[in-house]
Amino acid sequence: MPPKAASAGRRLWLKWRPIWPALPAHDLLRDATYRRLWTSILISSFGGQITMLALPLTAAVLLHATPSQMGILTAMELAPFVLLSLPAGVWLDRVRKLPVYVVGEGVIALVLASVPLSWYLGWLSMPFMYGVAFAIGCVFVTAGTAAQIVLTQVVPRERLVEAHAKNALASSGAEVAGPGVAGALIKLVGAPLALLADAALLLGSVWILRGLRVTENRPATQATHFWRDLRAGLRFVADHRMLVSLATAVGLWQMCHQCAMVVQILFATRTLELNEHQVGLCYMGLGLGTVVASTLGNRISRRVGPGPCLILGFAVCGLGWLQLAVAPLGPWGVASFVFMLLCFSAGAVLIFINFLALRQAVTPEPLLGRMTSTMRWLILLPAGPGALLGGYLGEHLGLRYALALGGTGSLALALWAWRHPVLRNVRTLPTAA
Repeated sequence: MPPKAASAGRRLWLKWRPIWPALPAHDLLRDATYRRLWTSILISSFGGQITMLALPLTAAVLLHATPSQMGILTAMELAPFVLLSLPAGVWLDRVRKLPVYVVGEGVIALVLASVPLSWYLGWLSMPFMYGVAFAIGCVFVTAGTAAQIVLTQVVPRERLVEAHAKNALASSGAEVAGPGVAGALIKLVGAPLALLADAALLLGSVWILRGLRVTENRPATQATHFWRDLRAGLRFVADHRMLVSLATAVGLWQMCHQCAMVVQILFATRTLELNEHQVGLCYMGLGLGTVVASTLGNRISRRVGPGPCLILGFAVCGLGWLQLAVAPLGPWGVASFVFMLLCFSAGAVLIFINFLALRQAVTPEPLLGRMTSTMRWLILLPAGPGALLGGYLGEHLGLRYALALGGTGSLALALWAWRHPVLRNVRTLPTAA
C-alpha cells in the first residue's frame, strides 16, 4: 500500500476508533469476529431490500403476473426447502459451514445478475422468473442454514437471543433506508437493472466474510453414514417436545404469512394504485417495525420469556394482515398498508429471534446442521401450499380474502399457542444435552 494511502487509512481508523470503546464493556460488537459477521449482514440486507421489491415488481408490473402466478413464484422459491433440506442438513454436518455461506452469497449475486441480462436479450418471462426463484431457494437451503450455524460458532449459546436481536437490528437499518432507495432506483432504471445493485452488495458481503476465523467440531468423515445420520437428525427433533411444538407453530404461521404475502405487492400496485417509488417508501414501515422489535425484543424476551415473546409475534402479525383486509381506499388505505408492514416486521422479529435461539440452545453442536435443516423443512412444508392458496383466493375471490385468511389464521394460532403449555411456559433459554 502506498505511504499516503496507509497514512490516510490510519487517520480514518483513529477517527472512528472511539465508536467501539463507547460501547458497553459486555457488548457483542466489541468482538472483532462477530463485528465482521454483523457488518456483512448489514450490507447484504441493503441488497435484500432491492431484491424484495425488484423481483415481485418485475413479475407484477413488467410481466403482468396474475395472483396465481405470483403464488407459483413464491412456491418455486420455497420448493427447494421441501426437496433438499434434509439431505442438505446431513451434508452440512460433514463440511465447514463458513465456505458454504460465502459461496452461497456469490451464487445468489450471479443468479440475480441473470435477470437484467435476460431482460436485455428479450428472454425474460414468468418461467424464467420461476427458475430464478427456484435457484435462490436452493442456495438458501444450504447457505442460509450454514449462516445460522456460523453464528453459533461465533457467539456463546447463552447470548444467542441477544445476537439474533443485534442481527435483526443490522437488518432494520437497511429496512428503514433501503426500501425508499430501492423504490427510487427501480423507478429510475427499472426493476431488472436494479438487481445489479444487490449483486454488487452481495459480492461486498463475500469480501468481508472471506477468512473469518471460526472454530467448529465435526465428526470424522469415516464415522458417518448418510441415511443413519439423516434419521438421527429427524429422531432428535421428533423426540424433543419443544422442537416439535416450535415446528408446528412456526410452520402454521408460515402458511398464514405466505398466504398474505403473495398478494401484498398486487394490493399496493393494483388496489391502492401506488407506483414503484411509492411502494418503496411504504416499505420503510417494514424497517421501522424491525428497528422497534430488534431494539426491544431481547428485553421483552428476558422479561416475559422466549415462549410468550414468540406467541406475541404471531398476534402482532395477524393484527397487521387483518386490518389491511378491511382497509378503505385512498390515504387511509396507504396508511393501513404501512401499518401492516410495520406489524409484520415487528412480529416476525419477535418470532424468529426466539425461535432460532431456542432451537439452537437445545441442540448439541454435531447435530446443528441436521436440526436446522429439519426444522426449516418442517416449518416451510406448509408455506408452499399457503402461497398457492393465497394466489388462488386473490385471483378468484379478491386480494382482500387472502389477507383476511392470513390475519385470522395468525391470530387463531396465537390463541392456540398460548393455550399450549410447552411454548407458554418457556421462560428461559434451555441448555443442550
